[in-house]
Amino acid sequence: MGILAGLGSRLPSYGRSIPAWLSRRRRSGKAEGFWRPLAFFLGVVAIYAVTQTHYDYLAQYMFFTHRAQHLVLHHAAPFLIALAAPLPVLAAGVPNQMKGFPGRAIAVRILWPLYRLLQHPVVAPMLFVGLIYFWLIPEVHFDAMLSRQLYQVMNWSMMLDGLLFWWLMLDPRTPEQGGLGYGTRIVVLLAVVPPQIFLGAYLTFSKYELFDVYAVCGRAWPLAPLADQQLGGLITWIPATMMSVLGVLIVIRYLLGENRWQALSLQ
Repeated sequence: MGILAGLGSRLPSYGRSIPAWLSRRRRSGKAEGFWRPLAFFLGVVAIYAVTQTHYDYLAQYMFFTHRAQHLVLHHAAPFLIALAAPLPVLAAGVPNQMKGFPGRAIAVRILWPLYRLLQHPVVAPMLFVGLIYFWLIPEVHFDAMLSRQLYQVMNWSMMLDGLLFWWLMLDPRTPEQGGLGYGTRIVVLLAVVPPQIFLGAYLTFSKYELFDVYAVCGRAWPLAPLADQQLGGLITWIPATMMSVLGVLIVIRYLLGENRWQALSLQ
């Protein structure tokens, strides 16, 4: 628990402001429709559910619930938030004091090169898959599950990386508008599939208990260690890789939509 804790005091006023922003944009002819706001709120609620409820406790005492938590933080919730393309609405809600912050230009100049590096089509998939592998190194995983600070770093890094990766893949901008090329997106989405399949299969079919931290702390439910590990492996394997397939379908939808628009404009 902690990813959204720092925003706790601001969430009520922030939540009341969102409908007002959407209403103003609707009156100005920039209606967001129904599905995009729904996807955004589902993504935020999903992050809240796995980090700010009793589920976070279960994620620390069962391997498969931990893998399900990271499936939400790294895949499902960022996917929904990126699909909603909420930046225009979120930018409209930034307080005027922050828009005029004197150090804003300096912060942008410092952070922009880092952002571009993380969004490079070679770096992004390596980081996306690499973080999954890194936090599942048995020694690293052992330390992360026993250290409150490292546990928060692990969850934060998975969520932020997921947001960066899926925003790069599901960016509604066309290549002419600055978005990544559609072919490149499909290649990247397919490139992250085999490493996740391999890792998930390794966890599922391993005959040895790889993560003894759950034996040290005790499991929340009386589930056999290998059965717990196998369930976690299946979660790492099947739904995670299916997210890439879904991402490819959405990118193809973007491409077909752009081609249809270009065809209409030539008529």
